[in-house]
Amino acid sequence: MSIYSRKQRWKIWLAGFAVVIIGASLWYTNRLVQQVADEERQKVELWADAVRNRATLVKYTENLFQRLQVEERKRAEIWAQATQNLGTTEDNGALTFYLKVASENNTIPAIIVDEQNRINYITNVDTTGYGLITEFTGRIRKEFTKYRPIVINDGYSNNYYIYYQDSRVFTELRDVLDNIIQSFISEVVVNAASVPVIVSDSTRSKVIASGNLEQAIDNDTTAMLELTANMEQENLPLEIELPDYGKCLIFYQSSWLLTQLKYYPFVQFGVIALFILVAYFLFSFSRRAEQNQVWVGMSKETAHQLGTPLSSLMAWVEILRMKGIDEETLGEINKDLHRLEVVTERFSKIGSVPELKAADLGTVLRESLAYMQPRTSKKIQVSLQNHLPEGKQALVNLNIPLFDWVIENLYRNAIDAMEGQGDLSLSYGEKGRWFYVDISDTGKGIQSSKLKTVFQPGYTSKKRGWGLGLSLTKRIVENYHRGRIFVRKSELGKGTTFRILLPIVEY
Repeated sequence: MSIYSRKQRWKIWLAGFAVVIIGASLWYTNRLVQQVADEERQKVELWADAVRNRATLVKYTENLFQRLQVEERKRAEIWAQATQNLGTTEDNGALTFYLKVASENNTIPAIIVDEQNRINYITNVDTTGYGLITEFTGRIRKEFTKYRPIVINDGYSNNYYIYYQDSRVFTELRDVLDNIIQSFISEVVVNAASVPVIVSDSTRSKVIASGNLEQAIDNDTTAMLELTANMEQENLPLEIELPDYGKCLIFYQSSWLLTQLKYYPFVQFGVIALFILVAYFLFSFSRRAEQNQVWVGMSKETAHQLGTPLSSLMAWVEILRMKGIDEETLGEINKDLHRLEVVTERFSKIGSVPELKAADLGTVLRESLAYMQPRTSKKIQVSLQNHLPEGKQALVNLNIPLFDWVIENLYRNAIDAMEGQGDLSLSYGEKGRWFYVDISDTGKGIQSSKLKTVFQPGYTSKKRGWGLGLSLTKRIVENYHRGRIFVRKSELGKGTTFRILLPIVEY
């Protein structure tokens, strides 16, 4: 099993273990959240029941005050009738009764006004601050016209009007009722369950009160009315009857604490995942930088080590020429020496920024094949195909020694994959803003599960090999030439096609 297969398996195991841990944590946290939610739901239900009971009590109190108001109206009418009969009856018994009824009114403020709007009689009215009152106008008229007046006749075709107010007792009780209503609303919005609450009218167009809302919308009526729609999806509103307001709706939802608890696990694991992701990228960057240093060091040392025997071999070629060795043999040796010089130059350029010059891609490929094809088995058919329009050159920015290394690596890998016989095809053309080079063989192919790891250092399908060729190829194409390289297609038993993309040079 290769190092990358073991690495991939360990990644899968670790990812699975992480998923189990996260799943268990989420399950346990959600269980705790559900317990808190159940307890809060019980508190909310108790609060809702209390609201309903208090609303019933307030409604009963309002009904009681309405009956009391009706009774006061009846008392005022009885007093008015008794006052009228005082001047018309001659029965001493009845006169005594009417006088008693009229004199015992010590609670209902009343004013008797004639048809000329003059005040004839005032009872139970604190006139302090009014000054001298003779006419039923201005402030006193405004304060005593809440109820329609009672009309009485003196028996001589003269009508009088009795205007009255609520009694002091009723007014005080009414103030108590108003305080009860406001206290009830305050207890609803500032509740022990700490849930967000909005009280609106029955038309849902006016907010009466609100509590435990975000300060950002606490004074925004439109936003609060929109929030009621979301609240209604979570809980059906409570319907209550309130004096002065009529039918009202109480909207409420889960508390902010419960909402935060619901989303806290996801936020927590999101932060952890972000931390792990950042740590992974930092680690990968550090590892890549360390790999680059190893690559550069190894390359420089290789170039240095090759320099000494290369110089020596060049001297030996001259000695052989002096001894009369035939020039054809010496020419082939010089070709290999030149190749060694190119290889040395390649290794010396690793780690430094290579100089790129415009070159014709077709010419570079033909020259590369011209060296490698004679050193290839005759059982392998090598071809180069040009898919560009006739007369067009494929001009790209290249460092020819390094790019020649790329072609050589892919060429030799294809030869090894075909195990000595088959067809090897190189083709180039234009695709969008790129020139492409395809290297295709009829070898054994690559497993689909390995396609993502073929360019990683250490990957190799050979029994002997360091697995550095394709990794170095990718580095040269993408880092130095700003191109791309990938496996275009591969099928087991039928072969593989590698594609190189190089940016087009614009002139």
